[in-house]
Amino acid sequence: MIATLPWSEIDTVLLDMDGTLLDLHFDNHFWLDLLPRRYAELHGISPAMAELELAPLFNAHQGQLNWYCLDFWTRELNLPIREMKREIADLIALRPAAEDFLAALRQAGKRVVLITNAHRDSLSLKLERVELAPWFDRLISSHDYGYPKEHEQFWFALQSDLTFDPASALFIDDSLPVLRSARTFGVAHLLAIREPDSRRGPKDTEEFFAVDDYLDLIRSLQGLEG
Repeated sequence: MIATLPWSEIDTVLLDMDGTLLDLHFDNHFWLDLLPRRYAELHGISPAMAELELAPLFNAHQGQLNWYCLDFWTRELNLPIREMKREIADLIALRPAAEDFLAALRQAGKRVVLITNAHRDSLSLKLERVELAPWFDRLISSHDYGYPKEHEQFWFALQSDLTFDPASALFIDDSLPVLRSARTFGVAHLLAIREPDSRRGPKDTEEFFAVDDYLDLIRSLQGLEG
């Protein structure tokens, strides 16, 4: 269950993409399965050894802009990251009722903005597979600002760009560090995602209320409008 949202007080809805609107299975499969396998083939080592070699590198950059940068990983690993992502693009999929939720937000007259840490090339690939763009007023990648959403400077840049009031904004994201960063900045209404990856089961969203089903949010929103 999620907390009842005061929709009449919310004029801007900020939405993450991967794990929030899109099933995180594509990204998890890429980073945890395909990439270690190709790295192992490149270096002539076992997949298990590849995971051991990659783990400290991943840990060193997690939560930083490089973590989300296709150019960085292409250089760092000597692998064709963009082409590899295209190989499994058929796994890119919307989460259940996500598009219905976007339609309900538009009908309710909310300003709807996508804010993602995804590199612009990753964003473009996903928009080729899933028609998300028409539902949004803006599509923003953290690479546009030079800071990931985990960093406070991202939020200052976003506010300068959008001129939105954090007190009347709702932000939905599957990343708890990102939600905490938004909370520190002053975003008043925050929701996590209970099951970002449909293949991995629910996760503990700790101090945050979570979206189990977008249909619940749609009903609450339409209840206000009705």
